[in-house]
Amino acid sequence: MDQTKNGLKEVEDASNESVHKVEPVVVENGYDDEEGGRTDPSNRWLRTRKSDGDGRIDKRQKLEDNKDNRALTPDGKPMFPEEKRLPKRKVACMIGYCGAGYHGMQINPLTKTIEGELFEAMVKAGAISMNNSNDLKKSGFMRAARTDKGVHAAGNMISLKMIIEDDGIIDKINAELPEQIRVWGFQRVNKSFDCRKMCSSRVYEYLMPTYSLLPPRLNSPLSKLVKEMQRKYPDSTRTDPEGEKFWEELTQKISDAGISQFELDQINEANREDIPLTIPLEIAARKVKDLSLEARQKFRVKQETLDALRKALSFYLGSHNFHNFTNGKPYRDPSAFRFMKDITISDPFVIGKTEWISIKIHGQSFMLHQIRKMIGLASLVVRAGCPVEKVKEAFGPAKVNIPKAPALGLLLERPVYDGYNQKLKTYGHEPLNFDKYSEKMDAFKRKYIYSKIYEAEESEHTFHGFFGFIDFFTGNDSSNNGKPIFEFITEGEVNKEGDVKEKKENPAADNEAVEIKVAYPSVADEVADATETAQTSPPAL
Repeated sequence: MDQTKNGLKEVEDASNESVHKVEPVVVENGYDDEEGGRTDPSNRWLRTRKSDGDGRIDKRQKLEDNKDNRALTPDGKPMFPEEKRLPKRKVACMIGYCGAGYHGMQINPLTKTIEGELFEAMVKAGAISMNNSNDLKKSGFMRAARTDKGVHAAGNMISLKMIIEDDGIIDKINAELPEQIRVWGFQRVNKSFDCRKMCSSRVYEYLMPTYSLLPPRLNSPLSKLVKEMQRKYPDSTRTDPEGEKFWEELTQKISDAGISQFELDQINEANREDIPLTIPLEIAARKVKDLSLEARQKFRVKQETLDALRKALSFYLGSHNFHNFTNGKPYRDPSAFRFMKDITISDPFVIGKTEWISIKIHGQSFMLHQIRKMIGLASLVVRAGCPVEKVKEAFGPAKVNIPKAPALGLLLERPVYDGYNQKLKTYGHEPLNFDKYSEKMDAFKRKYIYSKIYEAEESEHTFHGFFGFIDFFTGNDSSNNGKPIFEFITEGEVNKEGDVKEKKENPAADNEAVEIKVAYPSVADEVADATETAQTSPPAL
């Protein structure tokens, strides 16, 4: 036990040495005597770093640590005075959950969250004392990745100080949790461990049905833009005759069922304006949904289409400016640069009657909505048949409108701790990873995550509604300078070196054009908000 404790301390010290390399400074009475120091009257800014003090900060910290932080009654007495005080150990807990029905990972007193369920279960199981049950901070609670509303995680990690005297504590915690949230296990870590800051990278998985890669619906605004692009640039664009045949055959089946184009237009208009359908139109809409679902279940993607998607996603690899893939991030913000380590796409697989693919993205870090917008742009480029190099335009200074793909298909696969594990290996300790829980995690994903995604798509037509809305969405004149909302996908050409060139009527107005696009950053948010709504009322087809 002592050997393990000393080893963990060595890891902590080694980590501190690698980060804090400061030249020694001569200090008298706790203050610098250098020019510009705290004794220099010309220095208006007093330095308050811990290293500049005389040890009083350390004393205050120790007093704070020894302070009685137990839950207190209104008159200042311990709320649970009879509770035995047990030692707490710093641990890393491996967890997994299905995010359906929860408002994200991070605790929020007003909503149902994953952390709220975990904390309550740990208190009931005795992993957190009742006297510390009134505040997460008392246990040093931290999460590796903060997932959004409805997003799942096969593997995530939390670090905290926990009571681990009971060998069966994990089983007791799981007994208090709903079945869609599991604690896989825990591992002792040093006191300075922070599962978020020490996470080297994260792996996310995105599931989507292959019919999401069908070309735009016939006669939609996006389809008309695509046809015009193909007419102008026949040598650099791709066509999908099989995809177009899919929509033609579906349209014919709907016509054979006695539903006219006029009725389809009325249904689409009512869905866009959120107007209740009349009884005859409601009956027609139900027939259209049944015929459309049957056709989508029979669809199987071509290898050429998958290859185009793989090529489009490959442009995300490496370090790029992803300012267009989140909200409110200017181009010149250094934090917009993110590094993607690996991206893989599985071969198609059939669940029930529908064909799906799995996309795994391994990145150093991610911004809000970044993965969903990465999937949204790559899918849009493939569906439109434009050169896949168009993806690279989004890394430039111009503001482009990228729709975010549905949250339904997104899940956190696992956080990765390569840097921390390298130090653990140096001192002979077990690496911090999810390998020993892989079988349990795979079974959990199939039962609680994959099944939820498949069932939701079958009943709610989320992906179908999202891409259908994109096909018909045009924005408005004031928000997009009078241009179609996704014109950047269908304009311009690609030179032989693969660099994107925009087609400009007035090359001298380049800077002005960029400013116009940046002046309307709310367009992307408008698309995102509208497509969220569209998933509940998809187009007739």
